Amino acid sequence: MSETREVIIIGSGPAGYTAAIYLGRAGLKPLVVAGALTPGGQLVNTTEVENFPGFPDGIMGPELMENMQRQAERFGAELVYDDVESAELDGETKTVHCSGGDTYTARTVIVTTGSYYRHLDVPGEEEFGGHGVSYCATCDGFFFRGKPVVVVGGGDSALEEANFLANLAESVTLLVRRDEFRASKIMVDRTLANPKITVLMNTVADRINGDKQGVTSVSVRNTATDGEEKLEAKGVFVAVGQVPQTAFLGGQVALDERGYIQVEGASTRTSLPGVFAAGDCADPVYQQAISAAGTGCRAALDVQMYLDELEA
Repeated sequence: MSETREVIIIGSGPAGYTAAIYLGRAGLKPLVVAGALTPGGQLVNTTEVENFPGFPDGIMGPELMENMQRQAERFGAELVYDDVESAELDGETKTVHCSGGDTYTARTVIVTTGSYYRHLDVPGEEEFGGHGVSYCATCDGFFFRGKPVVVVGGGDSALEEANFLANLAESVTLLVRRDEFRASKIMVDRTLANPKITVLMNTVADRINGDKQGVTSVSVRNTATDGEEKLEAKGVFVAVGQVPQTAFLGGQVALDERGYIQVEGASTRTSLPGVFAAGDCADPVYQQAISAAGTGCRAALDVQMYLDELEA
């Protein structure tokens, strides 16, 4: 147990590091529990990032996160490479327990633990991750301009990805596991009316195939007939949902039905005083690095206002 700090940031990535930069510049010396295995969040596993402002030629995801980390440390942030197992967040002093055995206390906590994409868990998915397999059409669709792609999923997010990609790709094949969509009627109508999108119902991806250049095809199976075929594809976009990393909170703050942290309006305040949330763990809609960074800034400013009110 160390001294009680002003603020602990649980998680890293664009939201956590941005919050740390702002809080460090404010002289609050934030402690960032950045994660044991993947500090920097999902961008650490991303290749080139072309849509983050300020990098006209793009930047590699790991490099962007390393730059943010160094900037946070420059202004006095302290990083701990560990995972938070549990926390007691009610009351004036918040306590955070890490898997390595250390315990930290603070007057405020910002949760920036993000979310992770659900995977198909089929052969080739991991092998071709970042080389044809993507979980974000907005991030990576540009690389597949004029090429055939496959989208997997039957919800609103999958259909949104398919329609977005239809503006870029040569063709889009949408694989829907069941005999009906989970998406809203307006999204289904829009998708079925798009001449560049082919919908295969009762169809799952069994294998993603490729070579040294990346993905070349997808082996699919019809669950009703057991018929198999191979679809040509240069890109596979997996859109079967995301899981916010909020289980460690133990239900102490209000979550929505999918497990995302609920915040008050445009702020980052949660249902517990002194606890704030930023980034993908509190954002079921946008899930972008730049929007996560923006909420990290908001969280830092919200923390400063909260601490000022305590001293008033």
